[in-house]
Amino acid sequence: MLSEARLAAIQNLVETEEWEALATLLRKLQSVEIAEILQSLQPEHRLQVFGELDVKTQGAVAEHFSTEMLYEIYQAMDKKRFAQILSHASSDVRADFYRSLSREEQLELLPFFSRKIRDDIVHLSTYEPESAGGIMITDFATIEEDMRVSDALKKIKEDNPSNKMIYYVYVVDEDMKMIGFVTIKDLILADPKDKIADLVKREFVYANVDEDRESVARKIEKYNLLAIPVLNHRGQIAGIITHDDAMDVIRAEHTEDLEKFMGIVPADKEFDYLNTPSWRHFLKRVVWVTSLAAIGIISGLIIHRFERALEKLIILAIYMPMVADTGGNTGSQAATVVVRALALGQISVKQWMKVIYKEAKIAFLLALVLGVLSFAKVVFLSWEAEVPQEYSLYNIATAIALALSLQVISATIIGASLPLIVKKLGGDPAVAASPAITTIVDITGMLIYFGTAVLLLRL
Repeated sequence: MLSEARLAAIQNLVETEEWEALATLLRKLQSVEIAEILQSLQPEHRLQVFGELDVKTQGAVAEHFSTEMLYEIYQAMDKKRFAQILSHASSDVRADFYRSLSREEQLELLPFFSRKIRDDIVHLSTYEPESAGGIMITDFATIEEDMRVSDALKKIKEDNPSNKMIYYVYVVDEDMKMIGFVTIKDLILADPKDKIADLVKREFVYANVDEDRESVARKIEKYNLLAIPVLNHRGQIAGIITHDDAMDVIRAEHTEDLEKFMGIVPADKEFDYLNTPSWRHFLKRVVWVTSLAAIGIISGLIIHRFERALEKLIILAIYMPMVADTGGNTGSQAATVVVRALALGQISVKQWMKVIYKEAKIAFLLALVLGVLSFAKVVFLSWEAEVPQEYSLYNIATAIALALSLQVISATIIGASLPLIVKKLGGDPAVAASPAITTIVDITGMLIYFGTAVLLLRL
């Protein structure tokens, strides 16, 4: 974390536009800190300071930039220089950026890479972005089990993986089929004459190249791995996925689920909030909001249908928001719990009866508590209210409390059911978004509210 003194010095250099001095100061920082500072600058100043850094530092910093920011640098910089920068970034960053370019831009940039990196980029970019192959890197070391420890250490130096990638060394046969792995600690502590075959761990967790990236991230989290090997259909090691990449995937999936759950259309790319135009934010939100607003007209029609009941007992209008809000809250809670359980693999669609039964029990308990509270609230707040002589305040409070209790039960069951139904139909359960549940629950809530009032109070 940056000290206050260093932050003040950086701020002063930015205000005085001493970009060369700022670059000198930035070279003493971690790459992620440099990236954060550069992102806070105006685009023209960002490019100027970034250009002052050496190419190795630029490559490390580029790993923390969004695809949009990398494209901004790509457009402003000489293509040969940009290729040199990407050559010092991790292989998955190169592949992701290459995949984001148009065909013409790909052909324009590709010749400036070395043959090894060029082949690596083309190979990695063939995998789907959402698959293990789409996020794996090729920065790893392999050895063979018939080697001695001394020979294995020489081979690792030849493979020259970066320091942060040498958690595990993968043991393969002559066809690159994975046999097992050894840790770098095993090799350091072993006798140089020991055989790798005596050290190799043959039981290991792995991912398939076509496996969903979220599934792979869960494996890394479950088994507390620093990295996981990615194998192709022949059992050959094609790459690895690190713990850091897994955390990025989990964060991205959580963001996507949250956006869907809140009725925001997920973007194809990761956008920076402040650097994204308001128009783009508008486009991401307007679809769901306008659609649900149109459906919400039904609530208005229901209220209009029971207009005479409201004229007789105006007190009913006062507590309509309470019933609607309570239903929306309990429905959203149930949906959140179910979506999370589905995402973590704790439940499946086949267990829908158990899920609904469990949520129904919870809803019944909530309904008892909230029903009593709402009865007390109506009596306490409206004890001086004028009501027609043929009606008792206690009878009205009972009707409102019963309606709210029924609303809690129905809203909870609806909130729990929608994600399961969407999942069963092959969709993403997160699309059973909070705004959608709220709208549906509002409609059912109005029917329950007025239906209960009409039946109990004989309106």
